[in-house]
Amino acid sequence: MPNRKKWNRIWRARQLYLLLLLPLVWLIIFKYVPMAGLQIAFRNYSNRGGIWGSKWVGFQNFKKFFSDRQFSTLIINTLRISLYQLAVGFIVPIILALALNVMKNGIFKKTVQTLTYIPHFISVVVLVGMLLQLINPVVGLYGAVYQALTGTRPVDILSNPASFPHLYVWSGIWQNAGWGSIIYVAALANSDQQLHEAAQIDGASRLQRVWHIDIPTILPTATILLIMDAGKVMSVGFEKVFLLQNGLNLSYSEVLSTYVYNKSFGAGIPNFSFSTAAGMFNSVINLILITVVNKIAKKLSDTSLW
Repeated sequence: MPNRKKWNRIWRARQLYLLLLLPLVWLIIFKYVPMAGLQIAFRNYSNRGGIWGSKWVGFQNFKKFFSDRQFSTLIINTLRISLYQLAVGFIVPIILALALNVMKNGIFKKTVQTLTYIPHFISVVVLVGMLLQLINPVVGLYGAVYQALTGTRPVDILSNPASFPHLYVWSGIWQNAGWGSIIYVAALANSDQQLHEAAQIDGASRLQRVWHIDIPTILPTATILLIMDAGKVMSVGFEKVFLLQNGLNLSYSEVLSTYVYNKSFGAGIPNFSFSTAAGMFNSVINLILITVVNKIAKKLSDTSLW
């Protein structure tokens, strides 16, 4: 009898399930079926043998990856950029959303929102092109201003390895902070106005209301986004790093994604087994991190993904 009731409910909502069917099929075909190809990491893959016919070598590709003399440098560079980006990229959208929420002038608020959202739609290639023109020490704005103020030509920023993480992270903040603030602005729009009115009657300042009302309102949303971002700590974007990278800043700019590309495809003969092993290592670390952070968040705030 309970099963019959369940199937009756499903039949009544059949149109909703049909709408769900297409994305579900897409998810299975493009996300779960390709997981069978992960076995390449444990094989010496060849085009002739294919995935199933290539020789099984066990953990040989992983050992090769872990024993590489660059391995520790890659991990440090990847974590340096990723944690830097996570710390700044998590805080700035929240601050921007809180600032937008307290703005009274509607026209000014919409103008700021538009100007901060637009950079998100610029492609990485165009962004890097703009950045290279801006910081060019000879013909760029940076070079012109520096030369006008000091009378000397500035140092090329991209030739200084230590400046690479700052360049990568803050260009990303400029591009994505406005877009990232949208979800917080939406959450703040649903905050209880009666609490604000009661706080005003009690003499609370605007800053006190932000701290005691607005921040607790967006805290569950921020926790979920932080957990999701923790699952991408080892996945520094390949495109921007690769485009900003040069021979002078490799000591800080060589991360896992660019290393795998150079080792697997840059040598002329693709090594799919090695790149799959490195990618699998990356995914496993991200899975562990998102699980740990989710567990910690659940214990501290009762907000979690699962």
